Amino acid sequence: MSAFASSISSILDHIIASIPLFKPELTLMIAFVCSIICSLFVDKIWKFSSFIITITGLLISLYFLLGQHQLFMGQSGFFEMIKIDQLSILSRIIISVSTLFISVFIQQRFSNQIRPIGDLYAVLITATLGLHLLTISSNWLLIFIAIETVSISSYVMVGYFSKTKFEAEAAMKYVLFGSICAAVMLYGLSLIYGFTGNLNFDSAQHIQGLIEAPKIMCSIAFLFLITGIGFKLSFAPFHVWSPDVYQGAPTPITAYLSTVPKIGALVLLSRLLASWTASPFYYSEFLTTIIIIIAIATMLIGNLAALKQKDMKRMMAYSSIGHTGILLMVALVYVQHDIDVLLFYLTIYALMNIAVFLFIDQLEQGIGSTKIESYAGLGKKYPLLFVCFSILLISLIGLPPTAGFIGKLLVFSKVFEQYQVVNDVSLLVLLIVGALTSVISLFYYFKIPLQAFLRENQTVVDLPKFNIFLISIAVSISIVVVILGIYPSLLLNFLK
Repeated sequence: MSAFASSISSILDHIIASIPLFKPELTLMIAFVCSIICSLFVDKIWKFSSFIITITGLLISLYFLLGQHQLFMGQSGFFEMIKIDQLSILSRIIISVSTLFISVFIQQRFSNQIRPIGDLYAVLITATLGLHLLTISSNWLLIFIAIETVSISSYVMVGYFSKTKFEAEAAMKYVLFGSICAAVMLYGLSLIYGFTGNLNFDSAQHIQGLIEAPKIMCSIAFLFLITGIGFKLSFAPFHVWSPDVYQGAPTPITAYLSTVPKIGALVLLSRLLASWTASPFYYSEFLTTIIIIIAIATMLIGNLAALKQKDMKRMMAYSSIGHTGILLMVALVYVQHDIDVLLFYLTIYALMNIAVFLFIDQLEQGIGSTKIESYAGLGKKYPLLFVCFSILLISLIGLPPTAGFIGKLLVFSKVFEQYQVVNDVSLLVLLIVGALTSVISLFYYFKIPLQAFLRENQTVVDLPKFNIFLISIAVSISIVVVILGIYPSLLLNFLK
């Protein structure tokens, strides 16, 4: 009995000692509870209370994250379930800052809605908490809980404002497809745990268990596992939900889905590949080959399908799928303690997508359409808006002098360096496909400036006043994208 009491005491001591490592996430939990309370009671008196709580919670979480860099670097807690390193700190900072932008976007966009938006902020905080857990854990149990937390929160956000049958159908399709992928992933995790008897994917016991496991069954388990991660990253063939959901969801929610969850999922995939491919055994080559095939297919499918799109949000959905292929290239060449390329591309990708959807939303509110043809002639009427819009699209293509060019250049350089080391022809093919699909993307991204500046609108369009605050954010991000394209060291030095 005394031994049992001593064991309980040591466990509690360890948990208490681990709490300081978890301060950013505890802050989000408190903000979640306060947001619900404000939504139920305070919003009836002051409608901005939930928004203020959300922003405050995110800012305090950012404060604790910045403090972790000096205090807790390299430490682990909760029985090795969470680990604090430079990648986890910086990726959570990117996630929190991106969520701040999305929160402001939601507030400005839906502040006049009849339906209260306080509950939406609580869901947004929950999703952010799940993404934080994805980036700090190597424990499969916690990872699965985190993925489902993000997924369920995303389902709610997509369907929260659904009014038409199309919007409801998009939300339902998202839920059904996500549930199936989660079930498949859970089955794969159960197989992996059965083979290894360990839940930490970077532990020596876990790797040894994979080496000794039957190759065919272990390969199937890996494919099942990739299904769940593929759903969050929306790479082929798990991308089919993206176009309908992106088009059917409100634009601020679409902006969120296209950026923030992908950051957490990519960090997880990068850690997983770095751990499993570090050991010279069969699965390292198998995993690398599978990811290369998926990346090539994703880039081709996304960019070729985007060529045919006439709706801006559907085009951005396929564009996002194409960019996921580039993100997979980043994950392939990720090396521990060399995180600057990974985080630079994630930061630029988040900024570009959020700003583009800000412009799309404001134009949608003005002209009541997201059709690319509806932009005809508007470039002459609103030159600043469409010049900045075009700059962001040029950055998404990867042309100088934008940060998107620097990001792709760094990624392609890393892939080429890897090819020179291992002399794997598939990496060279991946590099060539990445370059070719970047050229293909030029043809559909340039539809927007083509319509805006070189086409004439046959009907007179009187646009209402734009939301100056949101437009200012998008224009500022456009300027930052150019500055980081000329002086990338400003961001790279911070990430190092």
